[in-house]
Amino acid sequence: MRFLITIVVVVAIAVFGLVYGSGQIGQLFSGDRGGNAPSDASPAASSTSSDQDAAYLSDQTSSTSADALTGLATTQETIALDPENTLNIQLKDGTVVIELLPDVAPLHVARIKELTRQGFYNGIKFHRVIDGFMAQTGDPRGDGTGGSELPDLPAEFSSVPFERGTLGMARAQNPNSANSQFFIMFAEGSFLNGQYTVFGQVQSGMEFVDNITKGAGQNGTSFAGEPDTMIAVSIAADG
Repeated sequence: MRFLITIVVVVAIAVFGLVYGSGQIGQLFSGDRGGNAPSDASPAASSTSSDQDAAYLSDQTSSTSADALTGLATTQETIALDPENTLNIQLKDGTVVIELLPDVAPLHVARIKELTRQGFYNGIKFHRVIDGFMAQTGDPRGDGTGGSELPDLPAEFSSVPFERGTLGMARAQNPNSANSQFFIMFAEGSFLNGQYTVFGQVQSGMEFVDNITKGAGQNGTSFAGEPDTMIAVSIAADG
């Protein structure tokens, strides 16, 4: 009987250790994924025994976790973009593949697709390029004052943040003045969030965006030679 009681106690302690250790790992993993600094209650408050439990749990589940993460990565890599909402921009160094976001900005995506299919963007200059900020294009005049013959669009501001590779619509002081000009972010720009319409995100070829010739001056509109252009712009569904 004493032997049976001892076994029950040992099993109970082991189960508690695994559950507690699992909770700590989950908390740290959640913090890492969210990009947040660990809370004050994370590693500093952990006891030696809980660290050992966490290490034990990690050792026991490492192969399973690795397999699961590998499967997740493979799934993500094999998800194909919707050709109807995939924009290809050919630059001097290669093609940039952009996922359009009709669920976020349906009117702006429709405008980009309409102008693209008209051939409007082919050969258009990057007339304003600020290193570390963004590259702006879409003006047939090439000086930032032009647009298409289509009417301006109402703003479709959203909670989608401006990050590296995000595409946003340029506009005048009036929020409802976006037309054909847009920009691609070189880096994160949270100060633009909720003030400009996000309509796309670079999925590949960001290195080609990085190589766009930069402008000089505060506005990035002064170029020693000719600015770079969008050689050809197309919707993937059109072949």
